[in-house]
Amino acid sequence: MIVKNEATNLPRCLNSVRHMADELVVLDTGSSDGTVAIAQSLGATVHHFAWTNDFSEARNESLKYVTGDWVLVLDADEVLTAEIVPVMQLAMQQENCLVINLLRQEIGATQSPYSLVSRLFRHHPAIEFRRPYHAMIDDSVAQLLKQEPHWQIVDLPEVAILHYGYEPGAIASRDKFQQARMTMERFLVKHPGDPYVCSKLGALYVEMGKVDYGIELLERGLAQQRKTPIDAPVLFELHYHLGIAYSRLKDVERAERHYQTATEQPILEALKLGAYNNLGTLRQAQGNFPGAKAAYEAALEADPNLAIAHYNLGMTLKAMGQLEDAIAHYQKALQLNPIYAEALQNLGVVLLKLGRVEESMAAFQRAIVLHEQRNVQEAQRLRSGLRQMGFEI
Repeated sequence: MIVKNEATNLPRCLNSVRHMADELVVLDTGSSDGTVAIAQSLGATVHHFAWTNDFSEARNESLKYVTGDWVLVLDADEVLTAEIVPVMQLAMQQENCLVINLLRQEIGATQSPYSLVSRLFRHHPAIEFRRPYHAMIDDSVAQLLKQEPHWQIVDLPEVAILHYGYEPGAIASRDKFQQARMTMERFLVKHPGDPYVCSKLGALYVEMGKVDYGIELLERGLAQQRKTPIDAPVLFELHYHLGIAYSRLKDVERAERHYQTATEQPILEALKLGAYNNLGTLRQAQGNFPGAKAAYEAALEADPNLAIAHYNLGMTLKAMGQLEDAIAHYQKALQLNPIYAEALQNLGVVLLKLGRVEESMAAFQRAIVLHEQRNVQEAQRLRSGLRQMGFEI
């Protein structure tokens, strides 16, 4: 681990691994809180390193202190799931296994709740972190495989890491966006067509509202495919974020094409949830309800517990007149997320259409209570609409 001022998160993280790891190596980059003392109290050896605005430098410094045969890398806002440990240990016993990619669940993220991260690997002298931001071992692994092709990379499909960085209050601030932007742009000057950095930086610009420049970077990364093959996960990211960007520009045809191409990439289905969901939303807005239904169903096949996909499928089924099926998906969304105000509100609409007035009013009442906590204007609008229809809530 590399850490700085992580006294709040560190106990949760280290307690998830301290009983299965042979050693805990923590590199502190200048904490001013109780991080160091907490790490030591939980059995970690703590080393110190002056921060250089380069995540790879710090990661590689931490690797110098590792003595074990395998390395697991975690951030302080992550935990290892107990269920994955036997699966990991079994994979590590494979003689030619070099890297084990782990499925990470982004707690609090609704659209794309999973990512695949190369965080478990042999302590091989040729494996090192590269790139100053989004530091990862993948480039050095690709280089090693050219020299030692017998090694294998394994993907574990079960959730291994829970990442709490998407929880309310933990989302990256504008300052962090700027830090990420400047670090990646410095790297891009020396590697102008790097598909991975083009995908990350392009997505960042789209998120910051600079959509045209974001598209330029994403298309630049995609153009590298004419020169050399792009790894499927990076190709997915490029198409997925181009889908988002063109959606922002109301270019439906291009957006749909990129989302569709993203879903066709040979990666774990769980990693495609955002693309399936956005593709469904795009089709739904165009009145292509069968197409939207197919996209949401694909998302739910990949993850039956994705509340937003159940809600969106409910909306599509409602538009198609399949009201009983719509109710079932609204209810499933609420089972997964009991404070889903929009699902309650639309459940009320469908129940009212079916003449189930008492159940409908109960759903509307709960929706209003939830809206009042987060969106008072929507609560007032809903209450006013019901009054106009003769219902007093």
